[in-house]
Amino acid sequence: MDERDWLIIKVLYEQKNITKTAQTLFISQPSLTARIRQIEDEFGVKMIYRGSRGIHFTPEGDYLADCARKMLTNTRQIKEQVINMGTDIKGTLRVGASNYLSKHKIPRLLGLFKERYPNVEFNVITIWSRDICSLLFNQDVHVGFMRSDFGWRGEKYILYEAPICIASKKVITLKDLPDLPRIDYHTDDLHKALLDTWWNENFSQPPTIGMTVGYLDICKSMVINGLGYAVVPNDLLEDVGYIHKIYITDRQGNPILRKTWISLPPGNTRVKNGEIIFGLC
Repeated sequence: MDERDWLIIKVLYEQKNITKTAQTLFISQPSLTARIRQIEDEFGVKMIYRGSRGIHFTPEGDYLADCARKMLTNTRQIKEQVINMGTDIKGTLRVGASNYLSKHKIPRLLGLFKERYPNVEFNVITIWSRDICSLLFNQDVHVGFMRSDFGWRGEKYILYEAPICIASKKVITLKDLPDLPRIDYHTDDLHKALLDTWWNENFSQPPTIGMTVGYLDICKSMVINGLGYAVVPNDLLEDVGYIHKIYITDRQGNPILRKTWISLPPGNTRVKNGEIIFGLC
């Protein structure tokens, strides 16, 4: 068994599909199938069996998949430790971030990081904020940037806070909102619950949804073109000239904020004198 074999088991367990696993690993299906048989022969067990909905893992296969994840993590950590025993900080910083942050915030942060550590390269995984905790738990990333607090129990810090506002091309008032077209957008459940709570505390009727779009950037464009109003974090509008804004508050009059968190995986990252120290690979 070598590192490539452990990777095959890990990806196969994640994909539960021979074709997708072969595509992910850039190998042919016959080569993958032959290697799986060799792994099974080496351990003397049946690792997978085919069902009507793809492949399934036997109990022995489940155990090997868990071992594969641990083996790959341990191997990566050993490489990171050896690389960073030198005087220069080098290697690849693995970053997990939401689509919005990857487009608008992460490039500037990585640029500043690169100025200080020129020998570091980056691997940025763009994913929904709610899924970054899984990347952190499995130590697939060195650092995760999330737009909401999903209960990560490791180290985490507030990167910044953005007040939430009603954004519209034309001047409107709060009492107008139920009768105006609202531009909704797909977001995580925590942020949606925050907005729904605010709405229900202020209005007895549901909003009039004029359209629903996939991403904040699209929502922003719709607002700029006067197609409705939206309830969005203020930082979305930093580069926009004039947009009418009404900042929303809770019942106590406190501004409602969307927090962006920087979260760290267990064990492989530490904070020293206010600076995050990564083990890179």
